[in-house]
Amino acid sequence: MSKLLSLTRAARLVGVNRVVLQKKIQTGELDAHDGMVNVDDLLACYPHAELEDTVEIQRISRIKEQAFGKRVFERALPDAEVLAARVTELSKTLDQSQSMLENLKGLLNKLLKRLDETQCDAASQQAVSDLKLWIRHEAESAMEPGLSNLLAIKDNMLRVMAAHVTVLPSGHDFLLEGQDTLLEAAMSAGIPLNYGCSGGNCGLCKARVVSGEVKKTRHHDYVLTDAEKSRGVVLLCSNTAVSDVTIEADVAGSVQDIPYQEIAATVKSVEPLSSDMLLLHLQTPRTQRLRFLAGQSVTLKVGQAFSAELPIASCPCDDRNVLFHVRRQNGNLFSDYVFDRLKARESVEIEGPQGEFILHEKSPRPLYFFAFDGGFAPIKSVIEHAMSLNAESICLHWIASSQEDIYMSNVVRAWADALDNFHHAEHVAGFDLRSMTARREESLLRQLQAIAENENGLMEGDVYLAGPESAVLIAERYFLNLGLPRTRVASSLIT
Repeated sequence: MSKLLSLTRAARLVGVNRVVLQKKIQTGELDAHDGMVNVDDLLACYPHAELEDTVEIQRISRIKEQAFGKRVFERALPDAEVLAARVTELSKTLDQSQSMLENLKGLLNKLLKRLDETQCDAASQQAVSDLKLWIRHEAESAMEPGLSNLLAIKDNMLRVMAAHVTVLPSGHDFLLEGQDTLLEAAMSAGIPLNYGCSGGNCGLCKARVVSGEVKKTRHHDYVLTDAEKSRGVVLLCSNTAVSDVTIEADVAGSVQDIPYQEIAATVKSVEPLSSDMLLLHLQTPRTQRLRFLAGQSVTLKVGQAFSAELPIASCPCDDRNVLFHVRRQNGNLFSDYVFDRLKARESVEIEGPQGEFILHEKSPRPLYFFAFDGGFAPIKSVIEHAMSLNAESICLHWIASSQEDIYMSNVVRAWADALDNFHHAEHVAGFDLRSMTARREESLLRQLQAIAENENGLMEGDVYLAGPESAVLIAERYFLNLGLPRTRVASSLIT
């Protein structure tokens, strides 16, 4: 086991997330060396780390997959050839360790023989004899089997089951498990690598392998030049990691890095969430997936001319299945068409994405989300992205006009059941949040004040607001007046 571990691998081994380790580094409880932590220092912080932690991590991961509506983790084991290669690599390491041990034993025997041949006076001879006894005693003690290093056992197991991938120059890193491609694993970890079709046709996911070994697992039609191949360029959508790998690839750092797209998607399903809210599930073609950042919106076009701008209510990690929450608005042509006429397998045009209501990924602060009625749609997308990044603390307050407007409480409860770092509360205003009066504004402010008084860490956190303009602007003004900087209050206005 290497003496230095990446934060991602170290966090996985002791059963915490990266943010927890980063805080320990900031407070001086844990030393770091160029983003790596020493095994001994890690054990000093977590002396009771046990193998059983792995079982709990896997359980939570499965629950998270189901709660997010993502595909169930069906292929937990790597490809047979990849698994064999990783076991072979581990066997080489074991063989090297055994060879080093045999060499040390041989060196020890030579040293003892040289001491036996040493000619000296009686006084010195006694000192030499005492030295030989001490060497033999210490060598026997050192070579006696001791307690197993559970952290080393876990690390070796993890190296077989998952490869550690580092992305340059951004410094992102993630674990690749099962039979996922490099692109799939990065997306599951919430890292927005550059890509297009994700099917091996466009070449936008090209990256250079700096170190480590990758294996092509999927055919691709895009042709790499001989010069690219000689430089170690591969398609991330068609290759997996055999060993720990470092790649050089572009990562989207802002909304400006996401291209404008026009995609003809297909309606997979239209399901009621409440009497006036539908879940619209669109599926993009395999060769043209929607690339977006969590919290962004797109324009949907149905029929021949009916359109609306809607926030995406799903995580970018599943770019082919895109979800929307559509509210019934009497007299609105788009809404009427979706509720009364839109059918499965019908075509819907997607244009976008747009909007800057996205997660501040590099912020170490706790996250506070306030969803007003249908503002839960972009909030859901951002929360799922935050969960994929293992955010330390996530709090959701859903403030609704009526109880029926809290239309996905089952999803929120699933998050709460699965994750220790997520908590939520539901609040019913008792009036239409889309139509505010002075009296209603005063009532909403009282609710916000009560929430702020009960949330001790709110002033140290980042606040995200989404919902009808009338409610969001009141909440935004309230939190800014509390003293939160504008840079820590993000808003999304939903029509």
